[in-house]
Amino acid sequence: MNIIIDSNILFSALIKNSATRSIILDYNGFFLFPEYIFVEMEKHKEFILDKSKMNDQDFKKLLELILKKVVIVSNEVLIAHKAEAIKIVENIDINDVTFVACALAYNNSVIWSDDKKLKKISKVKVINTKEFIEYLN
Repeated sequence: MNIIIDSNILFSALIKNSATRSIILDYNGFFLFPEYIFVEMEKHKEFILDKSKMNDQDFKKLLELILKKVVIVSNEVLIAHKAEAIKIVENIDINDVTFVACALAYNNSVIWSDDKKLKKISKVKVINTKEFIEYLN
């Protein structure tokens, strides 16, 4: 199964030493990150640094550790699925179009997200952290 991490999961792992961070760092496999997630992260970097109480150097070290566990999916791969993804999320949350496009681009994919609105999607499977922990066990 391909597991796509959405931005709320990434931000959670960066902000707090939590189950989410442990799952990502200890997972015996790789996650998929749409390249776009870095745009989101840069937009919210000051918020993440403030909430996490990390300095820039510690943030970069943690991000490097997380990036060892991911495959970055280029925007070029996702473009072919963008129109379908827009149709799927247009009435839910258009900001999630990239993650849905990523799930459409890779067979047998799920989106790991704690965004309750995304659970309304039927075309793509979305699991929350609790469901992912159950899957791992």
